[in-house]
Amino acid sequence: MTASSSSDVLILALGVSLAAAYLFREQLFSASKPKTAPLVAAKGQNGSGNPRDFITKMKEGKKRLVIFYGSQTGTAEEYAIRLAKEAKTKFGLASLVCDPEEYDFENLDQLPEDCAAFFVMATYGEGEPTDNAVQLMQNLQDESFEFSNGERKLDGFKYVVFGLGNKTYEHYNSIGRAVDAELTKMGATRIGERGEGDDDKSMEEDYLEWKDGMWEAFATAMGVEEGQGGDSADFAVSELDSHPPEKVYLGELSARALTKTKGIHDAKNPYPAPIAESRELFQNPKARNCAHIELNTEGSGITYQHGDHVGVWPSNPDVEVDRLLCALGLADKKDNVIGIESLDPALAKVPFPVPTTYATVLRHYVDISAVAGRQILGTLSKFAPSPEAEAFLKNLNTNKEDYHTVVANGCLKLGEVLQVAAGNDMKARPTKDNTTAWPIPFDIIVSSIPRLQPRYYSISSSPKLYPNSIHVTVVVLKYESIPSEKVPQKWVYGVGSNFLLNLRFAANGETAPLIGGEADPSTVSMPTYQIEGPRSAYKQDTVYKAPVHVRRSTFRLPTNPKSPVIMIGPGTGVAPFRGFVQERVALARRSIAKNGPDALADWGRISLFYGCRRSNEDFLYKDEWPKYAEELKGKLSMHCAFSRENYKPDGSKIYVQDLIWDDREHIADAILNGKGYVYICGEAKNMSKQVEDVLARILGEAKGGSAAVEGAAELKLLKERSRLMLDVWS
Repeated sequence: MTASSSSDVLILALGVSLAAAYLFREQLFSASKPKTAPLVAAKGQNGSGNPRDFITKMKEGKKRLVIFYGSQTGTAEEYAIRLAKEAKTKFGLASLVCDPEEYDFENLDQLPEDCAAFFVMATYGEGEPTDNAVQLMQNLQDESFEFSNGERKLDGFKYVVFGLGNKTYEHYNSIGRAVDAELTKMGATRIGERGEGDDDKSMEEDYLEWKDGMWEAFATAMGVEEGQGGDSADFAVSELDSHPPEKVYLGELSARALTKTKGIHDAKNPYPAPIAESRELFQNPKARNCAHIELNTEGSGITYQHGDHVGVWPSNPDVEVDRLLCALGLADKKDNVIGIESLDPALAKVPFPVPTTYATVLRHYVDISAVAGRQILGTLSKFAPSPEAEAFLKNLNTNKEDYHTVVANGCLKLGEVLQVAAGNDMKARPTKDNTTAWPIPFDIIVSSIPRLQPRYYSISSSPKLYPNSIHVTVVVLKYESIPSEKVPQKWVYGVGSNFLLNLRFAANGETAPLIGGEADPSTVSMPTYQIEGPRSAYKQDTVYKAPVHVRRSTFRLPTNPKSPVIMIGPGTGVAPFRGFVQERVALARRSIAKNGPDALADWGRISLFYGCRRSNEDFLYKDEWPKYAEELKGKLSMHCAFSRENYKPDGSKIYVQDLIWDDREHIADAILNGKGYVYICGEAKNMSKQVEDVLARILGEAKGGSAAVEGAAELKLLKERSRLMLDVWS
């Protein structure tokens, strides 16, 4: 190396050293400072700074009750709020109503002795906790989980349980029962009987029958007396003289929707999906309707998988909105802008966005189309326009049999009950001239009527074939009520399905047909809806839109196409299976393109058991199935039961469960030897149960035993391994 090159290296090294010294001067030349660690609260340490500490919130708010709710659709939350309101009214006790997902449970053992905890728990799916109650259940059932006392003991802990379930499902109220069992195991004391509501019959009646006895036991256990509270409003409703029109909610569900801000489309911000195609699926639509609707999701960011559900946000029909506006004396003020403020935000949050209008609340935000509940009628009797109307409502409130005969059998909505009580003609198109006005404060309407919820439908398409389109298959609910001395027979319409039927008619430029020949628009024509949506957001030129969001499901095909698949879906229960078959068709196309015509040779058989009335009347997607079977190279086998076309030798009807029994050898082999998967979709109360019964019989006999023992054990094992999956409704 030369001298000049050596000096260059030394100069370069010196420069690098000086640069490094400058960059790290503080670390090199400053006095050393002690390191500070972030402050973390020790386990069991409380403080108002911890938003997940319900004990401290109770103490700061002077609340003696904490009410946890496990809710998937909002019903359990509504009952939790009702319990809190009743505790306040009866005993003057304040409550903290909690979403368990937002709190920790290590300090459950710190609940003061003069306090109590309520658990209002819905059972979801196959005996699972609702999404917001998963952590709570894990804590209660995990033997290694300890409370702040270092043990799993809850001595002196007082609690109340009300479970929400449906008896048509196998695991009826299993979560409410599990909460009760775990708390008892840890030494806690239940107040009163465990309440169980059955949505298949009447959740409301079960709640009403349970709560009176529970409150009596509660008063004794807590040392309180009824009468210490009093009636008090939950909300203050005020009319706003001036408010920027563009900031008034007219049916939008969120600020994002109001301001048209781009963002994720979900339950709080549904997407107005253009209707790309819609058609009638039944061959005789005068008697019954089934709509096929294709929703365009291109550019929305919405994705879905086969087996998912689409939530459709309907509005209430025009006639019911007009009826209740007239019954409340608000017909002339329907478009007045109102503000709503919660008088106790910890107990009752304003359930929809404000400011809004009277008409908007009744059309878009509260479920005025539901059958009127018995409890609300007692409250409304105080505002009756006559002694006769007051007595009528009081009787319905206290007499369970009369309520069932008049309201439940008559399928009376709140507006109709008020009309009947006042002696108005319920059949006439409601106007302020033929409908008696009741001086009911609007805050009671906001407090007492549940929020209008989306209606969920199984998606009947596959994203593999339709990546930018969601298909919906909707049978339109329409039936006649049971008449009584007070209420004549009338047509009853499902809100969601008739909303979609209206959209189908509008999208195709069709006119809804009359049901009968009479000229009574409120009883013989299908209900109309404000399908254009708020500020015409659901109509663009001649294109109509439906507000939707996607709800994820675990109802999925096995990933391996070699596994046999058995699908049972009579009626619209076939909807998700159309998506399943399309999923396999898409995979078959790719496989054949890659591996040649014999690519499906080792695929498992796909058996679809379908049922309807007649092959020429209500056979859904009749022309599509043969095409799918051809593409699947004979792997799709379809078994059809036409209950009013083909009969057994004794004259009785043939249903899907009969076809399953006829194919028992193949089914037993597919499940036991082929490790096949079974899917059931449709009505839960009869069909699903009868299908499971025949499956248990088939599997029990195949294993050399009985349906009750070996068959039941095999079904249990299939469910545990997610090889028997249900998507059923009551």
